[in-house]
Amino acid sequence: MKTGNVEYTAFSGWVDPPSDVLPSLTGDLTCEVAVVGGGIGGMSTALRLAERGQDVVLLEAEFCGHGASSRNAGQLAGAPGGDLQLLDLLYRKKMPGMIRLAEHAAYHVEDLIKKHDIDCDYEQTGNVFAAVSRGQLGRVRRVAKLLRRVGADVELGTSEELGIPRGFLGGMREKIGGIMNPGRFTLGLRRALLRTPARVFEQTKVTDVAHDRGQVVLSTPWGEVRADKVVLATNAYAGEWDITPPRLSVPIWVIEVETEPIDPARLAALGWTSRSGLVTQHNIMENYRLTPRGTIVFGVRRLERGRTYPLPQKAPDPALVEELAGAFATRFPALSDVAVDRAWGGWIAITSSWLPIAGQLDDSTYYSIACNGHGLAQAPYVGSLIADLIVDGERHEDLEELWREEPEFPRPMMMSPLGLRTVWLVDRFNDFVNGSRRNARRGVAP
Repeated sequence: MKTGNVEYTAFSGWVDPPSDVLPSLTGDLTCEVAVVGGGIGGMSTALRLAERGQDVVLLEAEFCGHGASSRNAGQLAGAPGGDLQLLDLLYRKKMPGMIRLAEHAAYHVEDLIKKHDIDCDYEQTGNVFAAVSRGQLGRVRRVAKLLRRVGADVELGTSEELGIPRGFLGGMREKIGGIMNPGRFTLGLRRALLRTPARVFEQTKVTDVAHDRGQVVLSTPWGEVRADKVVLATNAYAGEWDITPPRLSVPIWVIEVETEPIDPARLAALGWTSRSGLVTQHNIMENYRLTPRGTIVFGVRRLERGRTYPLPQKAPDPALVEELAGAFATRFPALSDVAVDRAWGGWIAITSSWLPIAGQLDDSTYYSIACNGHGLAQAPYVGSLIADLIVDGERHEDLEELWREEPEFPRPMMMSPLGLRTVWLVDRFNDFVNGSRRNARRGVAP
């Protein structure tokens, strides 16, 4: 696969930044509820609050949708993120509720798309846990068994039965959810928010969160906001203030890559008739999906941990782009001559428990964070549930599943740079062994 003329996109490869970026906050103001962070979680929170008659202000450091909201692969998942076998081992009693939350989250986003007439190329295809080896196929079967045990509707099958490319042995389709253009979804959600009475200030970085005379005070370079309540919805960027609990989450940099347009006949020859998004069953997944523009978007494979705040602006590592291109050529050998056209990346947050988290730091400060790679579905839903909690004073049963009464968190497992490198090496060793076995069966010299 060719990687010589890659465009490294500073924002997202899905859309251009909005042309109507709003001005910064200048001066001081008061409100009932302030939301910090203009990703899909923060925007959904502010949108719901405004719809329910609250006086709400949203503050965003860049422009709404600037972060991971618009930079992901655009796969709307109906299952929790993370290693589901490990989650079942550690949190078996919580699994039914987490599955219910994940499914409701996907339905919620579908409803948002319909309600606000968001043109984001959404296709209700489901997503497939795809196996590239017999070991991964066994893992898929075990995951399907535990999901069915807790009531999820999933489908096991070969690549032909699932309508996925023949380079995969088979897998499990989660029937809820699908694929979309996340950039267009994010801009559509932004337009919906701007049509409400909510006051939105972009290019407004919150430098401090403090309390004074029964209110929360949000400091910015050119003014402050005093609010009765505040919702912190900054996800990977949450560690920039002293109010943030230690070890709340780990910021992780991931990238996505897009091919050049591919001849429709060559795409049809893949057998990808379902158009379902694919995630491999490596410890650190690879994701693959088709787009309406005749390309394939793929990514992840390696995780890079952020070390200090504020998190730096980054460009994708050309060496990782080349590595991803090599993986693409292995999964899609018939397209090994297709070139990479562009690459982009973004910061996401991972929790030590690998479960999404929401809670309160005090009576007036709420937070939600870290859907662990499944925020496209879960962040808007959780944000809406927090808005309802603020208005009604009662927690929805789905919010109960991830609510933390005390903001105390253990050290994250395997999230050190050495741990992430070790997990990556295990994946590469397994790929090598599986590749050698395939070659041996075909009589090909290693």
